[in-house]
Amino acid sequence: MVSLDDVAGMATELPGVVELERHGSRAWAVQGTTKRGGPKVFAWERAFSKADIRRYGAETPPDGPILAIRVADLHEKEAVLAANTGAFFTIPHFDGYAAVLVELDEVTEAALRDAILDGWLACAPPELADRYRAG
Repeated sequence: MVSLDDVAGMATELPGVVELERHGSRAWAVQGTTKRGGPKVFAWERAFSKADIRRYGAETPPDGPILAIRVADLHEKEAVLAANTGAFFTIPHFDGYAAVLVELDEVTEAALRDAILDGWLACAPPELADRYRAG
């Protein structure tokens, strides 16, 4: 089991990352990457809305902490979901959106660390990502 504090440690060890609050939940972003110079969120705590829960119907949704993580594009999303069955999943609300959901109670630390790095790489400015890869 991985906690949100573990997520924070993994995310904030990457260059330029700040933790912030978004919609009352924890999120991690790369500073200065939006068009206006603000932080671009690459991972965030994602509670299920009432609509999300209704879409599960008779099936029981995961009840532990859920993390959303950006991916580079929809092709990468499909690859991540295919390679990480179990802990990684999506919901209808995320259809057409380049992000995956992760059950923190089910994911391994190594798989989560890789996903967080990939999310960061998807949002980091190219020069910062290149420096990180070279370092």
